[in-house]
Amino acid sequence: MSHSSYTLLIVDDEKQNRTLLLELLKSDYRIILAKNGVQALERAREHGPDLILLDVMMPEMDGYATIHILKEDESTREIPVIFISALDSASDEEKGLELGAVDYITKPFHPSIVLIRVRNHLQMLHQRRLLEQLALLDSLTEIPNRRRFAQIFEQEWHRCQRCKHPLSLAVVDVDHFKRYNDTYGHAAGDEVLRRVAQTLNGTARRAGDFVARYGGEEFIVLLPEMNGTDAQTFVEQMRQDVEALKLPHATSSVCPWITVSIGATTLIPDSSQPDTDFFCLADSFLYQAKRDGRNRVCWGSAEARQEGN
Repeated sequence: MSHSSYTLLIVDDEKQNRTLLLELLKSDYRIILAKNGVQALERAREHGPDLILLDVMMPEMDGYATIHILKEDESTREIPVIFISALDSASDEEKGLELGAVDYITKPFHPSIVLIRVRNHLQMLHQRRLLEQLALLDSLTEIPNRRRFAQIFEQEWHRCQRCKHPLSLAVVDVDHFKRYNDTYGHAAGDEVLRRVAQTLNGTARRAGDFVARYGGEEFIVLLPEMNGTDAQTFVEQMRQDVEALKLPHATSSVCPWITVSIGATTLIPDSSQPDTDFFCLADSFLYQAKRDGRNRVCWGSAEARQEGN
């Protein structure tokens, strides 16, 4: 954990206290200062600090009112807050903790105690973030999992909807994977999934391209701001890259190597909420690719599917 990578917001109406805390912490952390509750809210929203040191007794908007608003705002509610106050009764501390503060330091404070408590809370924050990251990764392939895909899909849907940009989606399935496991064993099957995941991820080079393991031997690829023609070319390259690995699959009826079938589609989002039929449409084209002989890309639009029916 690198201390210098963390940003602290110090909020106190007394300049002497702000200066004291700044001098104490600036060598280890990036510091932002605020002299009242209104400034604190503005700077918390603008900078997204990792930790807030918040004075309780301030004019106009005190620390209790400030933390209440911080916890109501989705953009700031997860930022840990340490109260620093001259109010040292048990009821004052209890009130601060009930409002969502993670700690309560009384004035006059001991510099060494402030340093230790700040360090400890940032260490806990670091560990929590690591756990959150792990919860969004597939443990076998070490690429994002289905849960993370759902988050990114919603974000990109809204972004493309606002900008009226196309959004392409592909569903990738490893051909005859059950046969592979039956022939080579599950450990070898796991290695194939890792290699396929790495290959798909390696092909997706643009900043917004997103690859996740959807489940079993199925992967999902999200391609923001990519039209249908480009998406079809792109996922065809993915198919070729997997075949080029030449991972032996003697019992495949398609090819002596591991191959994938891909279904893909493109649309310009026109609704405020993500359309669940978007995935179903790409999935239907995947099944079409399987019916047509596997190891191929089947791309289409909603209109094409309706015409086909």
